[in-house]
Amino acid sequence: MLVLCPRCVWSSPCPPPRANWKGFLRLSLVTCPVALYPATSDTEKVSFNQINRKTGHRIKYLKVDAETGDEVTSEDIVKGYKVDTDTYIEVTKDELDDIALDSTHTIEIDEFVPKTDIDSRYLIRPYYLVPDGKVGHDAFAVIRETIRSMDKVAIGRVVLANREHIIALEPLESGLMGTLLRYPYEVRSEKEYFDDIQDVKLTRDMLDLAKHIVEKKSGAFEPELFEDHYETALIDLINKKRSGAPIAAKAAPKTGGNVINLMDALKKSIASEKDMAPAAKAAKEPVRETVKGKKPKKRVEGQREMLLPITGKGDKTAAAKEAPPKKADKPVRAPARAKKAG
Repeated sequence: MLVLCPRCVWSSPCPPPRANWKGFLRLSLVTCPVALYPATSDTEKVSFNQINRKTGHRIKYLKVDAETGDEVTSEDIVKGYKVDTDTYIEVTKDELDDIALDSTHTIEIDEFVPKTDIDSRYLIRPYYLVPDGKVGHDAFAVIRETIRSMDKVAIGRVVLANREHIIALEPLESGLMGTLLRYPYEVRSEKEYFDDIQDVKLTRDMLDLAKHIVEKKSGAFEPELFEDHYETALIDLINKKRSGAPIAAKAAPKTGGNVINLMDALKKSIASEKDMAPAAKAAKEPVRETVKGKKPKKRVEGQREMLLPITGKGDKTAAAKEAPPKKADKPVRAPARAKKAG
């Protein structure tokens, strides 16, 4: 079934994913062509544009000279490194190209390390690495299975946007997952923040009560059960405004007050966990509304669908005033792409 993306043209399907980088993966003398795709995406999240409240038109930003206020064209804009208040060292594109690294089109595997040796603070973002084209699948499989059999992570270098990055490669099903890593100078020392933490003594009773709470909340990691509550609220707000439905003011949240006694707080937490257990169990069970004679619709992942745009200028709810407000369609997320097109 073809699912249309509400962010694209209404009658057009989502474009196929594009590779961020194409080149070669090399382990000693074994080389194969590969493509690098981002493993995560923020495009499904609701985003806003800035508009003029008086006209409803989108705000446009111009690049201007900070001193003269005159607009500057793209061909007159160059990079500059600030060395003083008003002093910059100009660096041209040609000069940057001259110092480009030789490894621009090759991921060179330098070493293999245990995955447990990689501090999580060094992780930046994940990518999917796949063979590029119909050739090189044998060499790709050799590199992938070698890494898998040794139960280690391959450390290599890749150049993205003219900057060299460290990348950690590990097998993921039939492909490779590459995670960009930070350099040591990018990671701050924890001592700058932890030195002022007081060294307190905890009683065994406190720890036992806390462990009991943890055990009650323990379970398997199931990201498909996670819900972005703020994203859901944004979708509902937009749907209500597009359909002309009234927006009710949100009641102020109730606060639990200041914690006076830590032991009492732990005991109350255990009591509240017992009361919430049946509700939490029911929440994990997916509830679907059914219509007599029809099968329940499956929950679809991806960007939630919005109502069709309301026509009219100036007053955005003009159509809503002529007709009684109708209930907004429930937002539904489009399915995530399973693999790249082609």
